[in-house]
Amino acid sequence: MKQAVIVDAARTGLAKSFRGSFNQTHGATMTAHVIKGLMDRTGLPADCIEDVVIGCGYPEGETGGNIARQSGLLAGLTKTSAGQTVSRFCASGLQAVATAANAITQDGAGAQVAGGVESISLIQPKTRRVPEPGLAANMPEVYHSMIETADLVGARYDVSREDQDAFSLVSQQRIAAAQNAGLFANEILEMQTVMSVKDRETGEVSERAAIVDKDECNRPTTTLEGLAGLAPVREGGCVTAGNASQLSDGAAALILMEAKEAEVRGLNPLGAFKGFAVAGCGPEEMGIGPVFAVPRLLERHGLNVQDIDLWEINEAFASQALYCQRRLGIDPDKLNVNGGSIAIGHPFGMTGARLAGHLLHEGQRRGAKLGVVSMCIAGGMGAAGLFEIY
Repeated sequence: MKQAVIVDAARTGLAKSFRGSFNQTHGATMTAHVIKGLMDRTGLPADCIEDVVIGCGYPEGETGGNIARQSGLLAGLTKTSAGQTVSRFCASGLQAVATAANAITQDGAGAQVAGGVESISLIQPKTRRVPEPGLAANMPEVYHSMIETADLVGARYDVSREDQDAFSLVSQQRIAAAQNAGLFANEILEMQTVMSVKDRETGEVSERAAIVDKDECNRPTTTLEGLAGLAPVREGGCVTAGNASQLSDGAAALILMEAKEAEVRGLNPLGAFKGFAVAGCGPEEMGIGPVFAVPRLLERHGLNVQDIDLWEINEAFASQALYCQRRLGIDPDKLNVNGGSIAIGHPFGMTGARLAGHLLHEGQRRGAKLGVVSMCIAGGMGAAGLFEIY
């Protein structure tokens, strides 16, 4: 039986959207930087990649025109490497990994690059959602904002504001501790870029060279008192700027190939991709998608929650992440052990690939054997991926 293994994984640091270091960096530039870094690090020849599969929440504008193909060519892969862009919004990066792995195991495909990218800075100001009249009339919750759905989850499932803030503080503390310990050093590939800077007093916009060698979005000095003092985004709601993932830009990638090919090339894989599942839920409570996707994934593999050594569940909002942890019965000490998106941000299409890569790197450090990556998805869905860690 063929097995898809991950031989390496890396990413850019995450930069705050609109005001961060990637605020005018093209999506292909970020993604190509990571692909090239992985190719250099593994010593793989440029012509060995059969396909580049990149997830993107908004595959348009500077991340449009098949961003996967552009990224592969810009990274120096040969023209014989194909490229496909996939979008399952917040699970796009994980979907890309599943798509690449299935090509290897089901179709006998060669080595693949899988990853994700999002340039919220460049794309979000240009997007305009146009509701379909029938859906707008009969299922308006499909068009609810993510904040609306997170507020509803908090109220419907009794996830208190206090508990959400406490969960968020842990995310900040864990990210800061991991940064101080250098735990992201083998994940983040330093990148030089040019950012735009707007003078707050004059409004004048200038350019400035920047080096992104770490995540720029987290706030190590966060306190519970500070979080409690933040006003909710919506009147009467529970979501604040402190207990929700912030908008950020970045790219991540993994290199996958069949296990025997990795052996022949003398590579030591981080782990293997074992399975993937998706599930739908009510669009009005889209954040709880993992509570349906995770059991489906585990059942297919004859596993239960206690069999999993390490979990990465995207922190889109504290309300939904905390509810999913409670409902699934996940040990908090095994979940997002080095923090999550509440602290460092959520570039929609990139996050799934970031979580998968981090799960494998951290899993090796801890001697973990099985890990799960999961997240909620806009529109009322959840996705989950199972990894064996070597």
